[in-house]
Amino acid sequence: MKFSESWLRELVNPALDNAQLAELLTMAGLEVEENDPAAPAFDKVVVAQVLEVRKHENAEKLNVCKVDAGQGGEPLQIVCGAPNVAVGVKVPCALVGASLPGDFKIKEAKLRGVESFGMLCSARELGVSEESDGLLLLPADAPVGQSFRQYFDLDDRILTLKLTPNRADCLSLSGIAREVAALTGSSYQAVAIKPVAPVLDDKRGVKLDAATACPRYAGRVIRGVNAAAATPDWMKRKLERSGLRSISALVDITNYILLELGQPMHAFDNAKLQGDIVVRFALAGEQLELLNGKQLTLEPDMLVIADGNGPVALAGIMGGMPTSVQAGETQDVFLESAFFAPEIIAGKGRRLGFSSDSSHRYERGVDFGNCRNALERATELVLAICGGQPGGVTEALAALPARPAVALRVARVARVLGVTVAADEIVAMLQKLGLAVVRNGETLAVTPPSYRFDINIEEDLIEEVARMYGYDQIPTRPPVSGQAMLKQDGKLRPSLLVKQALAARDYQEVVSYAFVEEKWEADFAANLQPVRLLNPIASQMSVMRSTLIGGLVSTLVANLNRKHERVRLFEVARVFHGVEANQQPEKVAGLAHGPRLAEQWGSKAARVDFYDVKADVEALLAPRVARFERAEHPAFHPGRCAQIVLDGAIIGVMGELHPKWVQSYDLNAAPVLFELDLGALTGRELIRSQPISKFQPVRRDLAFVVDDAVQYQQVLDAMASARQPYVTAIEGFDVYRGAGVPEGKKSLAFKVILQDTQKTLSDADIDSAVSQLVAALQQHVQAQLRS
Repeated sequence: MKFSESWLRELVNPALDNAQLAELLTMAGLEVEENDPAAPAFDKVVVAQVLEVRKHENAEKLNVCKVDAGQGGEPLQIVCGAPNVAVGVKVPCALVGASLPGDFKIKEAKLRGVESFGMLCSARELGVSEESDGLLLLPADAPVGQSFRQYFDLDDRILTLKLTPNRADCLSLSGIAREVAALTGSSYQAVAIKPVAPVLDDKRGVKLDAATACPRYAGRVIRGVNAAAATPDWMKRKLERSGLRSISALVDITNYILLELGQPMHAFDNAKLQGDIVVRFALAGEQLELLNGKQLTLEPDMLVIADGNGPVALAGIMGGMPTSVQAGETQDVFLESAFFAPEIIAGKGRRLGFSSDSSHRYERGVDFGNCRNALERATELVLAICGGQPGGVTEALAALPARPAVALRVARVARVLGVTVAADEIVAMLQKLGLAVVRNGETLAVTPPSYRFDINIEEDLIEEVARMYGYDQIPTRPPVSGQAMLKQDGKLRPSLLVKQALAARDYQEVVSYAFVEEKWEADFAANLQPVRLLNPIASQMSVMRSTLIGGLVSTLVANLNRKHERVRLFEVARVFHGVEANQQPEKVAGLAHGPRLAEQWGSKAARVDFYDVKADVEALLAPRVARFERAEHPAFHPGRCAQIVLDGAIIGVMGELHPKWVQSYDLNAAPVLFELDLGALTGRELIRSQPISKFQPVRRDLAFVVDDAVQYQQVLDAMASARQPYVTAIEGFDVYRGAGVPEGKKSLAFKVILQDTQKTLSDADIDSAVSQLVAALQQHVQAQLRS
């Protein structure tokens, strides 16, 4: 809500300067987001009158003027090139020595040989307006010689409030003035509204076919108006300083009422209406061209104002073009002032792709008790500015919103706010805000007025007490509570430790949106039926993710675009396979791309590969040992993907990104990714002590020739099946294909560590264990011991 401070002070004028007023509003919950001057700084600019105009002898487009600037003595001679300069006009005049916006100094000068002692100014040159069609022409009664800043009220300040959606009552100058009066105790000068007596018998009937959506609608015919009348300068200034441009007198008057009283209004060209006004829901397929030029096909849940020919306005949002007032032709108008239920208007603007000042107010709640007053006020202004003869008011009424009393317990106020406020003091605060209060001991029954849609429960009233008491007056106290150490399950580790383990391996955490682009789900999860959002905040955020891979790849792309070649990322978050709680597990996913190590002199440059990330996953799962089995996944390279199996259950997948996604997302190389169930990482086994052997371990290196199709994991499983108690570790250290190994075969070499805690192993013990390993390999994978 943007408004002029001087306009506000016409209604309430507290003994506060601008900074104090802004602080007061902010501390009352009406945050002042901007506080700007009405015009840039300048000086020595006065109201002047042009007495004489003659053509410049040496310049066709210049005039030499004699100007009365109210300084005494002879009129000033000023050379002016404005096309609208004329004898008798009153304009701003910058005297010699004046400083204009942009640090422009006015000096005595000669223009084409003629002396000039000042400058006649346009609105743009003074920073008053961006529009400039020549000199800024002032009214005939402007006092010559008066400071232009004072005359045009340019020392005014423009305040912009960042209102929360519940404070619709402060979307008008009257509402803000009520608030300031309540906070300061200053006198509130409400806008004087007098009923306008009808001169004509003309009336237009009104029917409420959707009485729940529109329980109040008032209208009045005014005949013989001058639609081309000029909007008064005082009204233009107030509108412009509130962020609205002047359009025409009739439109400006409805906008003025919107700002002054908070009541949206609309003026129809009465001659273009046929029959009675009907407030109803649209029929399927009905068309309406709005004032913004948009052609709508209406839907059945859209409320419309209609006449005998069909819809003429989209209720609460915007009027229709066919029945709009036109400066050159409109002679009779029909003014409307109505109340529309907020839930009927809410969301329509977003669906249509635009909003309006009217819809902004209606969807938050407009004062349904002020419709008739706004109509009378608008009528008064129309008659004063555009002339005409008013008819009687036609008003249709149904059941208006109920305003039930809300109970407020004094003890509850103290408990929530942490300060004790006397009941009498609470009553006085609420009454200042215009709330009706009935006291019954320590419980108050508070009835909100028609303009306060935000007061429905006890906590709403406590908030009002806090605002009036002063948020800055409420002491800050640390919470007082009993503290105790919580029991921690030794079989679980916090997810924070998982994050720390990844950070220790050079990964950086990212946090991305849970709602993602639908293409990501198809690409990285082959999910063609994702969980869809009913009301997405953007088209590229229309579904819920079922994998974290898309977010990591998107973050990688952003980093590569900023020339970060070495990227390590991880995310711990929830994914969504459905709407039930058990369909929304938590996952941990990681991505590695670029060089294995940061650039340095001590090692050769090499790209990170599958086995680097596999080592990271193994370290994350340690001390438990997982199996890595060949698998297929829509996100990963068909031959470089493995599923991760722990205790017989698949807990995740890892691999290189599929080449088609590398190309599709314009990556310079394939990153390696993994995604695991967080639950598998937060579970752990209890630590059990084991004796450390005092005896030397024995190492045997064994090489086996197996078929190329045999997987490394199969060989490990075969040796584990031998269940040799002396074997404490088996690790592969070489893969060989070439001379000495038949085609279609490969040689796998393993380091076997044997050790016992009770004795030194004999040759017979060692040979027996190795023989059992060899036999198990021969039986399960047809391996042959390589000599």
